[in-house]
Amino acid sequence: MGYNSRVSESALKSANKLRRRELFVQHKKNKDKDRREERLRRRKEEDRNPELKAARLSKNVTKTLDQKRVWDDVDDDSLGAVVDVEKLKRRRMEEAEAEEQAALDAANGDDDDDDDNDSMLESDEEGEDDEKKQAALERQREKRAKRDNSVAPSTTSTNLDLTPTSLALKFPTLFTDIPPPTPKILITTSLNSTLHHEAELLCGLFPNSNYIRRSGHRFGHKYSLREICKFCTNADYTAVVLLKEDLKKPTGLSIVHLPSGPTFHFSISNWIEGKKLPGHGNPTNHYPELLLNNFKTPLGLLTAKIFQTMFPPQPEFQGRQVITLHNQRDYIFVRRHRYVFRNKRATEKSIIGTDGKELKGVEDIRAGLQELGPRFTLKLRRVDKGIGRAGSEGPDAAQWEWKSKMEKDRKRFNL
Repeated sequence: MGYNSRVSESALKSANKLRRRELFVQHKKNKDKDRREERLRRRKEEDRNPELKAARLSKNVTKTLDQKRVWDDVDDDSLGAVVDVEKLKRRRMEEAEAEEQAALDAANGDDDDDDDNDSMLESDEEGEDDEKKQAALERQREKRAKRDNSVAPSTTSTNLDLTPTSLALKFPTLFTDIPPPTPKILITTSLNSTLHHEAELLCGLFPNSNYIRRSGHRFGHKYSLREICKFCTNADYTAVVLLKEDLKKPTGLSIVHLPSGPTFHFSISNWIEGKKLPGHGNPTNHYPELLLNNFKTPLGLLTAKIFQTMFPPQPEFQGRQVITLHNQRDYIFVRRHRYVFRNKRATEKSIIGTDGKELKGVEDIRAGLQELGPRFTLKLRRVDKGIGRAGSEGPDAAQWEWKSKMEKDRKRFNL
C-alpha cells in the first residue's frame, strides 16, 4: 500500500476518510497481533514457572460492588446505622477485654486500698445480683453466637444471636427468650383486589396460613387493617400478610407481626408463579427449611427475624423443601426448591472447600435442585413500630423508611 504497517496514533487523524478507515483497520490488526504475541510469551514463561501464573491470578480478582461495600465507622447499633453487627460486637468484646485487663493491672498496684473498700460491699449486694444476671444472659447469648465448625461453612448465613440489645428492647415481642408459638398467618389483599390466585400461592409458601377475601361490595363492610389485626389477635393469629396490586399484578407486601407490630412494607417485582418456571415441581404440605442469607446490619437482622417468625422452627426434612431469602444489595430474592441427594456423574467435578482442597466424605455425592415457586423479589420500603402505616409521630412512628437519596452511593447498602 506504500505506507508502513506500523500505524502511529497521529496518522489515524488523516483528512481523507477512506485513508483514515484503512489506517484504522491496520492499526487494529497490529494491536491484536501485539496482544496475541504478549499472551503467548506470558504462557511460555508461566509454563516454566507456575508461580507466575498464581501471582497473576491473585492480582486479577474481579471486585464486585458487594466486595467494595462501605460501612459506617461508628460505635452504634441502632436501626438506621449501616454497620456490620458481627464485626462491631467483636470489636466491643476486644475493647472490654482490654479495659478489664487494665483494671486488673490497676488493682494489683492498689492492694493497700482494698481493706477500706470491703466495708462498702454489703450495701451493693442487690445491685450486684442484677449485674450478675445480666452478665449471665450476655454470656449465654455470646455462647449461642459462636457457631461450630462446619464441613462446608456458609459465608452468607445470618446469625440472629448477634442481634443488638437496643433492637431487643425496642421490639420485645420479636426478640424474646420465650419460645415463639406455632405460626398462624392470615393472608388477605387490598380492597377490590383481583389477586386471588396469587394470594392462594402465598398460602402454599407460608405454612399454617389461610386466605380470606377482602371484598369491598356495597353490602359488605370495608374493614381497615387495624380492625383485621384486632380480629386476628383475638383468634390467636401470629401475623397478617397484606398483598397489594397495581394493574392486576402484585406490587407490594405488608407483614404485620401480632399482637402489636411491627409492620414491614415491601415492594414486589419479578413475580413468576411456579407453573411458569421451566422444569418446576409441585410443592407439598411439609414444613420447609428456611435459609436467611446475607443480613448483616441491625435493620437486616430485624428483617430476617420477622421472616423467621413466619415459619415453624421444626422443619419436616422428609419433604426436602427449602425456602431461601437471599439479600443482595438490599433486594431480597425469595426462592423455594426441593433438593435430592444423588450420585456424582462422571462429567462433574469434586466439591472444593474454602481452603481450595477437595472436601472429604462427599466425593461421590451431589445435590440436585428443583424449583417449586413462586419466585419474586422484595425490597424493604418502610418499618412501622405499630400496626399499619402510621404517621411520623406517636406510638406507631416510622422506625425506618427508604428514601431515594439512600442509593446515591452505589457501594452503600442498608440490609
